[in-house]
Amino acid sequence: MVIRILRWGEDKRYDRMRHNVGNLAVFFIFQGLWVWTVTLPVTVVNASDKDPSIQAEDIIGWIMWFVGTIVEILADKDKFSFKNSPESKGKWCEIGLWKYSRHPNYFGDILLTWGYFVASLPIIEGAEWLVLIGPVFLTLLLLFVSGLTILEKSGDKKFGNVEAYRVYKKRTSPLIPLPRSIYGNLPYWFKAVFLFEFPIYNRYLNRNR
Repeated sequence: MVIRILRWGEDKRYDRMRHNVGNLAVFFIFQGLWVWTVTLPVTVVNASDKDPSIQAEDIIGWIMWFVGTIVEILADKDKFSFKNSPESKGKWCEIGLWKYSRHPNYFGDILLTWGYFVASLPIIEGAEWLVLIGPVFLTLLLLFVSGLTILEKSGDKKFGNVEAYRVYKKRTSPLIPLPRSIYGNLPYWFKAVFLFEFPIYNRYLNRNR
């Protein structure tokens, strides 16, 4: 977001709220609650007086965090390059990591958040298991509320009548990066059950048929 503002001078996502203090306040309060919820595992670990030795959960969790962070950085970099290319006008992004996932940035975000939780497992016990709310909240939010659902609907409205776009959606994973040669040949039931290809992501695409 910082890079977007420095390069473009604005963030258009906030345009509708600038003249409504109430909406702007609600938005930033929600953002604050979001950050607090997602970072609950880190908060609990930092507040704990336990000092266990490094365990497998620590290593796995921080690997997840590291991979998720790198994926998110690369995805944002690819999207930024795409948006700043004159040749991208009227097209959907499918360069870099976006060749393998329709939303690699969200995959990275979800992965690093679950990494926090996994790394906190040697510490948490009893009521501290409520920190699970963090990764679950973020995952559900991105999958069903403010993330994939909105962007899939927007993309379908713009390009739903373009055959190349339909092929792109059929061959490209919605979240987990996978080679198109593999994902495109999987049965739909498998995609829906194991790879997050939920019917709501194609609801508006189907209306354009």
